[in-house]
Amino acid sequence: MAGDGGGDGGERKTDALEGVRAILFKPSDSLDDSLSTRIAGANFNDAGLGLAGLLGSLASTGFQASHLGDAIDVVNQMLDWRLSHEKPSEDCDEAELDPKHTESVKCKIFLGFTSNLVSSGIRDVIRFLVQHHMVDVIVTTAGGIEEDLIKCLAPTYRGEFSLPGTMLRSKGLNRIGNLLMPNDNYCKFEKWIMPILDQMQQEQSMKNVWTPSKVIARLGKEINDESSYLYWAHKNNIPVYCPALTDGSIGDMLFCHAVRNPGLIIDIVQDVKLMNGEAINATPRKTGAIILGGGLPKHHICNANMLRNGADYAVYINTAQEFDGSDSGAHPDEAVSWGKINGSAKPVKVHCDATIAFPLLVAATFARRFHGAN
Repeated sequence: MAGDGGGDGGERKTDALEGVRAILFKPSDSLDDSLSTRIAGANFNDAGLGLAGLLGSLASTGFQASHLGDAIDVVNQMLDWRLSHEKPSEDCDEAELDPKHTESVKCKIFLGFTSNLVSSGIRDVIRFLVQHHMVDVIVTTAGGIEEDLIKCLAPTYRGEFSLPGTMLRSKGLNRIGNLLMPNDNYCKFEKWIMPILDQMQQEQSMKNVWTPSKVIARLGKEINDESSYLYWAHKNNIPVYCPALTDGSIGDMLFCHAVRNPGLIIDIVQDVKLMNGEAINATPRKTGAIILGGGLPKHHICNANMLRNGADYAVYINTAQEFDGSDSGAHPDEAVSWGKINGSAKPVKVHCDATIAFPLLVAATFARRFHGAN
């Protein structure tokens, strides 16, 4: 009897084990190598890996590296697109039937970024793009304007995130993350900008109404410094839109100027008409959006593209999350629901500090083409 009982117990254990094994070793659907990417990182055993090889390995690395690899692919699609790739519509202009013309028509690229990136060294990456007219429309915040100009007058320095605010305030040092901006820089900015505001007020008339973009273009002209992206934007006739121009040091300067010499008027309505027109009138071109950070620049570009049923390409780089319902953290698919990104697009969001991701993105796209790399 004991032996029979032992046998039954062994069978039960065997049955239980098979049940566990069925759970552990559930058969999986096969993944086709032609449809799925095998995960593999950079091969540093290869002495010739180089920057191009490293960047090329991102898409197959996984996590946000793969998102960055996808973003590189989307930006290259923006740069590759030509009107000649599209079938002419029945009511197209005669020019759209000219192969030479259609091959010359490129995607219209909107670049948006927040002010902290101009405070950082990303300003120099932006300047490269603007200097060589690689983007068509720029949207930023007030800080994204003034910080560019101020850096032409005095430098920003590296500090630490941990530096105490009270100590810094006593020394007249302003902290931007782990960057330090001496307050004297703003004093130099005031000395530089006030005579320009005086002159602009004298030039003001019914025929010359100032708008934020006109003010920005004028400041870019006046700074006359090749390290400034605004200098190159003015020179290359690239519009820079900033609907919240007063939200920063420029706003402080306009306040002081208005108290001392009231009368300067800056009209934002003309600019929203122009900004929306950048998207609406882009047709038959496709539009692409590259947006660093969130907030106003992100929404202003997306909202303008909504009026043409969405951007055709979109890359977001930011660290904001969507759980609080903010536009800054919203994923591209939310923009698709509004018609801000076209439903046929394949947008990408890279969850990463733009000071890390954006130089890599530019190295693999704009810079690679500019320097003629294979």
